[in-house]
Amino acid sequence: MFFAARPLPRDVEAFIAGSRDLPLSYAPVGIAGQDPPGYDVDDLAVRIGHGDKLFEQAKAALAAWAHFRLGWVELFPSNASIEPGSVVAVLVRQLGCWSLHGCRVLYGLGQRRGGDRFGFAYGTLINHAEMGEEIFEVFLEPESGDVFYRIRAVSRPRALVARLGYPIVRRFQARFRRDSGAAMQRI
Repeated sequence: MFFAARPLPRDVEAFIAGSRDLPLSYAPVGIAGQDPPGYDVDDLAVRIGHGDKLFEQAKAALAAWAHFRLGWVELFPSNASIEPGSVVAVLVRQLGCWSLHGCRVLYGLGQRRGGDRFGFAYGTLINHAEMGEEIFEVFLEPESGDVFYRIRAVSRPRALVARLGYPIVRRFQARFRRDSGAAMQRI
């Protein structure tokens, strides 16, 4: 859904409410772990620090959606759960207009307590301009103690505007990955 100005909070709430029962825009769940034909596959991992303490901070930041606090991208509700079934709206400001995109948290990765990996994946709903799935995770390399943030996205354009503006869409996707990585490095 596109807007000429920033949508009002009531518009965002109505969008989320209308998204709750929508189906995913693709199948099957789990494609982010594959390289499906016809989809763009993007993978980025950035080192965000070192040590167990930072790893715990990174897990907390990921669970709080800190990787979406970018200025030009916001997540609603801002305190959304990362539990499977949670529905969120991604608000994006690009090229002078605003757009809302619906997503559903699909599955978790690792454990919040213990382990060396933690994260989750969400999938696009039919009111999203793209179709696909994205994994967000943090992991600790046991040998070095380094902590990494990783995004793995599998997507393709769904809406006409995304298909027509494909090269521009790809630039915004790359910018999101880069800015999201930088946000996690600031934790």
